[in-house]
Amino acid sequence: MRDLAHIRLSTFYLLPLTFYLLISCQPTPDDGPKNTPKAGSSDASQTTTTLHYFTWSDYVGPELIAAFEKAAGVKVVVDTFSSNEELLAKLQSGAIGYDVVVPSDFMVSIMIKQGLLAELDLTKIPNVSMLAEQLRRLPFDPEHRYSVPYLWGTVGIGYDSAVIPTPPDSWAVLWEPRYKGKISMLNDQREVFGAALRVMGQSLNAKDPMLIEQAKAKLVSQKPLVKTYTSDNYDQLLASGEVVLAHGWGGPVARAMAVRPSIKYVIPKEGSTIWADCLVVLKTSRNKDLAMRFINYLLDREVAARTTNRLLFASSNREAKALVDEKVRANPAVYPPDSALNRLEWIADVGEAIRLYDRAWTELKMR
Repeated sequence: MRDLAHIRLSTFYLLPLTFYLLISCQPTPDDGPKNTPKAGSSDASQTTTTLHYFTWSDYVGPELIAAFEKAAGVKVVVDTFSSNEELLAKLQSGAIGYDVVVPSDFMVSIMIKQGLLAELDLTKIPNVSMLAEQLRRLPFDPEHRYSVPYLWGTVGIGYDSAVIPTPPDSWAVLWEPRYKGKISMLNDQREVFGAALRVMGQSLNAKDPMLIEQAKAKLVSQKPLVKTYTSDNYDQLLASGEVVLAHGWGGPVARAMAVRPSIKYVIPKEGSTIWADCLVVLKTSRNKDLAMRFINYLLDREVAARTTNRLLFASSNREAKALVDEKVRANPAVYPPDSALNRLEWIADVGEAIRLYDRAWTELKMR
């Protein structure tokens, strides 16, 4: 769900040798390319099974990919996308070469309905037993039949406490005229409308045309206060002081904190979004066993902890949290407090109502 093109890769750690051995001892996948030579043929040493991984920009460090390649004796080709819509459009256009992809929660439900996903064999993904409690029985795939949560987080408000010493506790702060030109909003229609609906006391999954229209009117009234709608660089805007309030995903706000210590993060009292980017296997994959083996690798607690330390998004593996750097573990922008969980809501597929959101979003952006 998160556009991470601006993330800078940091130093990664190689996995322990024991973990390498654990992976390398697993059976070779049965679903490899049909033209892979049999062992002992003259070309066997020149042809390697290839796993195609389609994910968000910079979601995986190259060292982590290299470690899996070495342990499993395969090649992993990584391709990236910047939005769920781009991911779906590429698959709908006929791209069938991918094995593992990383859609966000609501997109998983759309892909299930469109018959794009293979059923998972959870016996081949034993690390699924380590999922955090709040990530079990998710509304879009309660039995993890098609998807396993990978990284998760919240949407809230990043703010500069040097300018706003009293922590804002409501979405209403994003409508305060005194911060005109110092506010950024995500360039994401469901999240932007979600903030407006929440401040109105409504679900961010509202389908009522009247509520969507009222939310649009509220956002139109806010627009003169907004410096920019961006999902790419609001962490930089916060860190530089160009904005003092940023509607955004917790991870980028956490990165801004590292640069400007006065930056803080809050989940408003009206509630907000909980999101998860998930690991799925496409129905068209020719390497399904290898794909599930790769998913299990990404969910390993040590791999997951290092991913969280780098990206500042929480891992779905509950045991990984103890291995995460203490400052990251204690940061509410990465791991929200338990007290906030009961006021978080998943973005859902709103069916035909999405056309109302599309039109309202277009009208808002054109003003």
